[in-house]
Amino acid sequence: MEKISIEGTPKTPTITFDTTKGFLEIKGRSIPENSIEFYKPVVDWLEKYSGKPQSVTNVNIQLEYFNTSSSKCILDVFKKLEAINKGGSAVTINWYYEEDDEDMLEAGEDYQAIINVPFKMVQVQE
Repeated sequence: MEKISIEGTPKTPTITFDTTKGFLEIKGRSIPENSIEFYKPVVDWLEKYSGKPQSVTNVNIQLEYFNTSSSKCILDVFKKLEAINKGGSAVTINWYYEEDDEDMLEAGEDYQAIINVPFKMVQVQE
């Protein structure tokens, strides 16, 4: 499988998926015009990856802000990761948030409560 690299814009996050290393990163702002369309390649990629994942898959989520429609799509990404985790690949999600950003911390905790995948909350300095 090839890597996915989507360059971020002021409205969309940078997305990097490296199948050979079992590494996924979503970073930036997520307020695309059409969230479903934007995240579809990511969800499709994870579906393919789930057929032959690495033994360990690390996921870094470092979002400054995301809108409601993005939150549903991020949940879809997490559900694919949950299936990969259940399939035997050790998936870890690192949720990054700035120390004074209560909303982003709470969003990570909400996902953590829904998804059965090891979650690490990582506080970063502004």
